[in-house]
Amino acid sequence: MLAPRMEPTPTPKLSLAAAGSVLIGSTAAMIVLCIAIGWLAGSVAWGFLVGAILGIPFGIFMTYKRYGHAL
Repeated sequence: MLAPRMEPTPTPKLSLAAAGSVLIGSTAAMIVLCIAIGWLAGSVAWGFLVGAILGIPFGIFMTYKRYGHAL
């Protein structure tokens, strides 16, 4: 008979500093991983190049995966 207690829906928390650190950290991690693979293969420069090319979309994906619900 009584209406259920109304509680506000929790708003997703979006911290721009945290989102930026996820973006930079995951991009840097991919670059370091590819540099290590390139070093083992004999070319650090190619490892860095491949890491930068793969790291940027990887960083964007990880940031979206972590903070996509806040959009």
